[in-house]
Amino acid sequence: MDTVPPRSYFEQARPELVAQLPARLGRLLDVGCGAGGVGRALRDRVDFLAGVELDPEAAAEAREVYDQVLTGRAETLLADLAGPFDTILAYDVLEHLGDPLDLLRRLRGLASDDGLLHVSVPNARHWTLVRDLVARGTFGYTEWGHRDRTHLRWFTRADLVELLEAGGWRVERTLHAPLTPAGRIAARLTRGRSAEFLVYQWSALSRNAPAGSPSPAGAAERAAGEAPPRT
Repeated sequence: MDTVPPRSYFEQARPELVAQLPARLGRLLDVGCGAGGVGRALRDRVDFLAGVELDPEAAAEAREVYDQVLTGRAETLLADLAGPFDTILAYDVLEHLGDPLDLLRRLRGLASDDGLLHVSVPNARHWTLVRDLVARGTFGYTEWGHRDRTHLRWFTRADLVELLEAGGWRVERTLHAPLTPAGRIAARLTRGRSAEFLVYQWSALSRNAPAGSPSPAGAAERAAGEAPPRT
């Protein structure tokens, strides 16, 4: 069975995530940079652009726009990167790792003081997953996408916040893509709780936190992030 994603998988520019970032990003590290779609979108907003990518073909394409791209597993290559980085991205990476906490702790060692980390993961509470488990008796793995066969870990929004905080990152905000018109109505009726079951993915913005510093009050509860943060 062919489990290799289509080339478009590696070329995504992720505008819904890029829109959540500040205007200036300094030195940026893109973990799982694919073929460089995100880097192309951010090139004029960074001072230095580094990436790590497992797929050799995609990494070769990313080198056309990135200042540095290392090919291989991020867990083994971070020591070869020269920090500090002001911004670190890890889009759709953590769910592919056996020990995502270890990676998050290593990334702190590459982050500048108060450095920004932006991550995204599939939402384990999406209603279709519950439907398939209860009504169809299957987890419903697919070749790629929300229930990619290569996913080793699954996260709810609360799980993601807990993981980031355990890794030493201070969570500032959890966000999701804009809801559909029906989703917005449901969110108003449920005071935002329905979003937990309607969005395919969560993202989180967090900062390199000094030891013992708490997350901002209510960070774990804020999920209505349809607009980009103020810069």
